[in-house]
Amino acid sequence: MSQMETGRAFDPVEEILPAPRLFTLGFQHVLVMYAGAIAVPLIVGRALQLSPQDVAFLISADLFVCGIVSIIQSMGATQWFGIKLPVMMGVTFAAVGPMVSIASANPGNEGARMLFGAIIAAGVISIFLAPFVGRLLRFFPSVVTGTVILAIGISLMPIGINWIFGLPVGPTAPKLVDPAAQDWLNSAIAAGGVPEGVRLLPTVPNPAYASGANILIGIVVLGAILLLSRFGRGFVANIAVLLGIIGGGILAALMGMMHFDAVADAAWFAPIKPFHFGTPIFDPIMIATMLLVMFVTMVESTGMFLALGEICGRRVTPRTLTAGLRVDGLGTAIGGLFNTFPYTSFSQNVGLVGVTGIRSRFVCVAGGAIMIVLGLIPKMGALVESLPTTVLGGAGLVMFGMVAATGIRILSKVDFAGNRHNLFVVAISLGFAMIPMIAPDFNQWMPHAIHPLIHSGILLATLSAVLLNWFFNGAAPVSEDEIRAAGHAAEAH
Repeated sequence: MSQMETGRAFDPVEEILPAPRLFTLGFQHVLVMYAGAIAVPLIVGRALQLSPQDVAFLISADLFVCGIVSIIQSMGATQWFGIKLPVMMGVTFAAVGPMVSIASANPGNEGARMLFGAIIAAGVISIFLAPFVGRLLRFFPSVVTGTVILAIGISLMPIGINWIFGLPVGPTAPKLVDPAAQDWLNSAIAAGGVPEGVRLLPTVPNPAYASGANILIGIVVLGAILLLSRFGRGFVANIAVLLGIIGGGILAALMGMMHFDAVADAAWFAPIKPFHFGTPIFDPIMIATMLLVMFVTMVESTGMFLALGEICGRRVTPRTLTAGLRVDGLGTAIGGLFNTFPYTSFSQNVGLVGVTGIRSRFVCVAGGAIMIVLGLIPKMGALVESLPTTVLGGAGLVMFGMVAATGIRILSKVDFAGNRHNLFVVAISLGFAMIPMIAPDFNQWMPHAIHPLIHSGILLATLSAVLLNWFFNGAAPVSEDEIRAAGHAAEAH
């Protein structure tokens, strides 16, 4: 018996659709977020210099936890957790910069233990901070959030570019050490004429860097995404990035650049075990770094939830907003336990709710269940890990560029003509964001313990934007309409 038949007002958020339609719509949500969901474990896993098997495990763990946290957020778990709206949760790109800094400074299993320890602690602390986020929103008006999101996009762009041409170090570095010169040096060291610490500079151009085949695949992926976005309709346009990656993978396989040995060796089913890399290490500086990230993501989630509430015709009260933000913290803590990353609401899926008009939260519950199943199939993670990075490069330009464009979109609503001080906030904060990219060794004389904190352009930009905005503009209360408008603007990324 329907709600209308029982005399109650129909609530589309509580509508339970027939199982086949529920599965189809849930799978649609999974496809929309899939490309973004796999990008972060690939980036961080390779920054940690993990084996292909461990990177594949990170991808499976990420999909698994995405599903669990999406179900908690949409279904609700007691009155304390879950906003009970159609929300898909995924790894936030805001955390990528700090996590890569931690991973680069501490590669391998030990670095993974330090990273996941910081994530667990930041998640647990964020659960208790959630009720206070609303009181601090006045420090995050549009000029700050727009600047931070723009800085996130700018900080991520080098990753996508290096995916196409080759990483700055390693087998795809632009230059290699001359083999003949290295043989001479080895002989000289063995003879005792040269100290063992002497190393040769790379001087020989590397054929693997910026190869024609890599550039071709990157262009094909980018071109496919643009064509699908331009001429595709509805759902096809929404999954243009995923379809571009699939097309690039097929082309790479045809060119002999993709190998499936690891996929064949991977099991069809395997549980996701917590603490895969060992007991977490809790470093205070790294925890502080991830806490700053969590606060930025909760501010962004606030805008998302208010915008989604408007789309669904359901007012988001302070109590329900806090319950939703607690899941950001709970999901992040669960992510750390299962060897994955900080979680937040995926804006692409908020946009999809508006496009399709399907507002049932049970669609996202079904999507979460599908993600859990995908995470329990190791062959899926191994298949994604086997993709050449150049395939992901073309998509990375779009994904990371859209993050930057979203920041610009939010900043377009800021008053620059009447308040020239806002120009200083944006200009100086973007300069801080670029310091680690332009001068990566700027912190070489600073205490090593704070390197992860200050080597993230995103965190430097966030601190700069908040302090400069407070200095120039004070901390006037931010209206709910402004927060909701920022959430609507962020649906593009």
